[in-house]
Amino acid sequence: MYVPNHFKEDDQEKLQQYIRDYSFGMLVIADDEGIEANHVPFHLSAGENFSLGALQCHLARSNPVWQRMQGGARVLAVFQGPDAYVSPSWYPTKAETGRVVPTWNYLAVHAQGSAQIIEDPSWLKHHLHQLTDQHESQMVAPWSVGDAPADFTERLVQAIVGVEIKIETLTGKLKASQNQPERNRTGVKAGLETGVGAQNRAMAKLIS
Repeated sequence: MYVPNHFKEDDQEKLQQYIRDYSFGMLVIADDEGIEANHVPFHLSAGENFSLGALQCHLARSNPVWQRMQGGARVLAVFQGPDAYVSPSWYPTKAETGRVVPTWNYLAVHAQGSAQIIEDPSWLKHHLHQLTDQHESQMVAPWSVGDAPADFTERLVQAIVGVEIKIETLTGKLKASQNQPERNRTGVKAGLETGVGAQNRAMAKLIS
């Protein structure tokens, strides 16, 4: 990912939080068989053995891509936060010079590492509990994996394989009008706040 210095986000804690906030990502592998991307929810696990954390997800056993990851294949996980179109009309400098063009603001995090395939039923059950609890925590009546019949979940566990990726590099890009003068940033923030859609409002919060 091309990351100009003014859009680079180096704060590892922020990047990890962005992954938690926008945890539905894209798992990409590139090898002699080609390039393939799968869209899956991830759980970020922090631990003593992983300075940048470890990403955990699962794939359907019927999805042949997991077999390409056996043996520690390097993979890329891509996470995308809010994005928004930026109109030149929001820049006060438009009226002065006219030297403005449209652009797009966005947040993206790339995590690279080696994948480990896990078929252990205990690990898979724990992973499903973690993943579910992570997203059910804000529900009025949270659902738990344990709410489903045990024989039903056992069959589901047999139909998936786990993937754990030890993060080796973590790259973040936050394009939030940092390359604009303060008054233009203020104009963009105001324009996004009054725009339609949650994406616009979420991006406005990232502009300082």
